[in-house]
Amino acid sequence: QVQLVESGGGLVQAGGSLRLSCAASRSIFSINGMAWYRQAPGKQRELVASITSGGTTNYADSVKGRSTISRDNAKNTVYLQMNSLNPEDTAVYYCNAYGRNGFGLRYDYWGQGTQVTVSS
Repeated sequence: QVQLVESGGGLVQAGGSLRLSCAASRSIFSINGMAWYRQAPGKQRELVASITSGGTTNYADSVKGRSTISRDNAKNTVYLQMNSLNPEDTAVYYCNAYGRNGFGLRYDYWGQGTQVTVSS
């Protein structure tokens, strides 16, 4: 089990930047992957970015080139730096920890979400 707590959301003007943080309740060193998802009103939750335990990253096309996901295993924290924000980035952002346990079964843990609102 791991609890995830997001922070860093808020209201920002278009063109601005935010850094979201996701603090885990235990070491993330052994967690296969960490990710950020977002869900805008009336839309499905979508993957924004992910990072594996080995540091391999993956980004949605919509944020590629202006967002950076990183992890600090010593602090049990994952970050999402987002730049050049636009109103389409407005959503609740969720932290996710995923992987497979010793039995090969997939696990997913989710944070409670943090609201990001970008004004035009």
